Formats: sequence, structure tokens, C-alpha cells
Amino acid sequence: MMMSPGGLRLPETAAVLAVRRGVRDWVAGQGGRGPVVVGLSGGADSLALVAAAVVEAGAVTAVVVDHRLQEGSGEVAERAAEQARGLGCVAAVVVPVEVGRAGGVEAAARTARYAALESMRDGRPVLLGHTLDDQAETVLLGLARGSGGRSIQGMVAWNSPWGRPLLGVRRAQTVQMCADLGIEPWDDPHNADPGYTRVRVRNEVLPLLEEVLGGGVAKALARTADQLRADGAVLDTYADELLRAARSIGTGADSGPGDTDRPTLSIEILATAPPALRRRAVRTWLADQGVAGLMNAHLQAIDELVSNWRGQGGVAVGGGSRDHRLVVTREHGTLAVRAQPRI
Repeated sequence: MMMSPGGLRLPETAAVLAVRRGVRDWVAGQGGRGPVVVGLSGGADSLALVAAAVVEAGAVTAVVVDHRLQEGSGEVAERAAEQARGLGCVAAVVVPVEVGRAGGVEAAARTARYAALESMRDGRPVLLGHTLDDQAETVLLGLARGSGGRSIQGMVAWNSPWGRPLLGVRRAQTVQMCADLGIEPWDDPHNADPGYTRVRVRNEVLPLLEEVLGGGVAKALARTADQLRADGAVLDTYADELLRAARSIGTGADSGPGDTDRPTLSIEILATAPPALRRRAVRTWLADQGVAGLMNAHLQAIDELVSNWRGQGGVAVGGGSRDHRLVVTREHGTLAVRAQPRI
């Protein structure tokens, strides 16, 4: 058995070793042990992550975000914090948050949660308990929505400051590890609510696919994400080169407030590039210009301004201010983002 700094003896069961291996490999990939924060919900995934991190990482601080969306959430959060202390964390804190409604409750809760974790990390990486099963669900949802290759690349093990050491670990293993340790995880009722699309994918769609296709679907989806992410990294490199070549500074006559220093892109250079690279470059450029909520339909319409120009007007995109909206236009041989008064 392995003794944690807090005195907890970790049995060397298959589940415990699998979770510990995931954390150990992640730590090694980051250059070795050091203090970390773990986002703790009280569920099996994050509890198993806490226990493994105490042994395999450095000093662990558990942060429990209380979304206050359910009656008794404060008690659930305090119980999780107490469990973290029992597992050997140097500290465990509860952070209550206010959850808005922008984009739906699920998205708003995620925004509030990440903001709370960011506020508590103090320069340390934050480890999250996403498993291989979460990865498979993410890839499947992205595929079904037709959002493009980037959306089905899934989650990455490290996207500073967020670390996900358990992307190669199955959810069943984290549940079994908690049982092996004799700790009872919290079962969030939202995880059984069919009103959430992800819950139905988890409880209905993936099990059906596993049955029909003879198993191995979750692993195959996660493996696909890894392969697409590797391919995407190469495409991003070439797209960045294209973006640098196409950039220019535009001061067109139609410029609006704050537009005079906005970089524009050369239509001639963009038009001669392969569509896949052109769209990647344009997506990155738009993000730099403060464009938000970009959908595939926006990107296709913007690409038409470059590759199939017929005199059509600009494409309105998300972002801007209360008084001005952002519009992508073609002008003077360039692609430009302009601020136009809202009507």
C-alpha cells in the first residue's frame, strides 16, 4: 500500500493504480511534482483525482465550487471539502458563486465555475476530473452538431492553466477507486436529468452504440480526438503562416469608430490558399478582432466574400458593443471587420 502525506493508505487495486498512473504521467509531462489545485465536485471522478494527486503531485489544494443551484448545495460542498482534507489535501475551500442565465444554466454554471477556480489558483495549475468517457461524449456531441474538425478534437490534457490527467481513465475506474478507498462520492442529480443533452448521450446513446457496434466505442472516439488534435496542430501551423502573409493595416473610407487600426486581410493571398487553411486563418483573425460566438454558417458566408464574390453585403457576427455591431466586409481588395451602428 501507498501512504499519502495525510496518512491515508491507498490500496494497490487495479482502479487505484490506473488513476494514479494517469496523474503520474501528467505530472511527469509537466516537468515533475509541484503544488496544484484540484477542482472538486464531490463526485467520483474528482474525489479519485484528489486522492491520486495527493500521492503523485505535490501539495494539493481542493477547491469546491458551490453553484447554489440545488437545495442543500452548501452541505454537499462542505462534505466534499471535508473528504478532501481526509485524503491529505493541505487545504480545501468552498467558493460560493452566482450563476447567471446567459447561454443556458449549464453554460453559465461552467463559466462561473472556471472563474472561481481561476480566482483561487494563485499561479498553480488546476486539475480537472474529466475522464475518457467525458472525452467520448464531447467528441460525439461535436460530431452530431457538425461544428467542424476543431469541435471533435475533444479536450486536451494541458491547456494552461487547466490540466486533465484522467483522459485515459474510465469513469468506472474512478467509481471503483472510491469504493476501494471506502469513500462515498456525491451523485449529482443533474447527471441523471434527461433534460440535458449530454446526460442522454451518456446514459442512452453511448450505451446503445457500444451494444450495436460490439464495444470499444468510447475508446475509439477518444482515440479519434487524439488523432484529429495531432492533425489540427499541423494545420494550425500552416494557417498561422497564411495569416501572417495575409495581414495588412486597413484604413478604408468606410471605417467606423475604432476601426482605423484594425488589421485587414489580403483577399488575393487568402483566395489562393486551400479552403481548409483559409478558414482556419480567418477564424483566428476574427477571434483577435473580438468576434464572439462564431458559427459555421458565419464562417461559410465570410469565406464566400473571398472565394465567391458576387457583390454581396457584409456578414454580421457576434461581438461589438451596445451601440455598434461587428460586420465582416470585403473592401478595397481586403477582408475587414467594421463596427456599424445598431439600428
